[in-house]
Amino acid sequence: MSSQLDLFAPRVQRSKLAADAFVNALRGFAWYGKSTAVTAYRCSTADTEIPVFTNEFWTSDQRAAHSLHEISYRACFKPQLPRFFLDRLSEPGDTVFDPFAGRGTTLLEAALNQRTPAGCDINPLSRALILPRLDPPTLGDVQRRLSGLSLRWTGPLPEDLLTFYHSNTLSQICALREHLMERDATGTIDAVDEWIRMVTLNRLTGHSPGFLSVYTLPPNQAVSVKAQRKINADRGQTPPERDLKATILKKTKSLLADVDDPTREVLRRARAALRFHIGSSTDEFWGAGSVQLVVTSPPFLNVVDYAEDNWLRCWFSGISADNVPISLHSTLEAWQAFVSTAFRQFIRLLRPGGFIAFEVGEVRGGRIRLEETVIPAGILAGACPVAILLNEQVFTKTANIWGVANNRKGTNTNRIVVFCKN
Repeated sequence: MSSQLDLFAPRVQRSKLAADAFVNALRGFAWYGKSTAVTAYRCSTADTEIPVFTNEFWTSDQRAAHSLHEISYRACFKPQLPRFFLDRLSEPGDTVFDPFAGRGTTLLEAALNQRTPAGCDINPLSRALILPRLDPPTLGDVQRRLSGLSLRWTGPLPEDLLTFYHSNTLSQICALREHLMERDATGTIDAVDEWIRMVTLNRLTGHSPGFLSVYTLPPNQAVSVKAQRKINADRGQTPPERDLKATILKKTKSLLADVDDPTREVLRRARAALRFHIGSSTDEFWGAGSVQLVVTSPPFLNVVDYAEDNWLRCWFSGISADNVPISLHSTLEAWQAFVSTAFRQFIRLLRPGGFIAFEVGEVRGGRIRLEETVIPAGILAGACPVAILLNEQVFTKTANIWGVANNRKGTNTNRIVVFCKN
């Protein structure tokens, strides 16, 4: 017993030193000209007090990160959020895990910074959004592939989708969908096909001429056919014809703007080492003690219906959205039970000295602060709370579209609980 304790003591000590250094760095953080406000939160269920740090810890500027991140997804956080914790709580070569991967922000940022990415998501769509960006083709590769596709569709058009698309545009979309699904079925799909699918998923609907649809909500969600009919009627609009190939090439050029040969090599090594699990974050997968850092944001309490928002992307990808068992919890008790089970998995995967950065928001008009539910769940699973970060932000583009008051709701307020495993 004593020999085992001696064996683990150095790593536990490193964990304590790293946590103390992280907290001290937060106290003195002033990168954007403001001093950090320090308060405390007392968790009565665990009889412990946790420091709370409020500041602007990363920029709120739009498109301030690597160009490959510019893929929209509902309720995704900025790349600067995982980067903040990558820089302070991990080293190159460490495995960084996001159990609710979404569009893959944490995984891509980990890969770009020479960490080993690992991810999990219940929706196969997540894999389709992240994998191509870990092995990006050249613009010439994409151009040559598109020029070889006829995109002629002779089958019936999905009538409901004419609410979003001009008939000629929808014909191109259907033809491309058939091509990609056939390549999937025959096992002949390659990195260029996967890239084209990812870019098309991002361009299916949006609120500018750069998207394939008529004017609708921002591209991180697709409204229902009924809702789009109302938008069309209110605006007196009909779907304009779009050029699918030109749209894909324009977005590809934008995504590849920051990609050079050294970046490609870093990303390819990361993709070769990538682990990705399609399934629940509460499943037991991979070996214990294999992860240094978890950076994630779970489905919030009864706020975002990811299946409903992604129905059109699922259709294009050949995924049955009804068969994806995405968690949507209507009560705080159910959400806490889900988080508690997930935390037990996180602790199993973390190595001693590892960390968790768990981002949540305010819900129900700020009346519920989910960090107050997360902390006891983490403690019960064996995690040690280190700090709570409240990241202050100015208005974001999405917040303005939705009319959200600054720093008032989860849409533009980052609340992160940091835990460590001793």
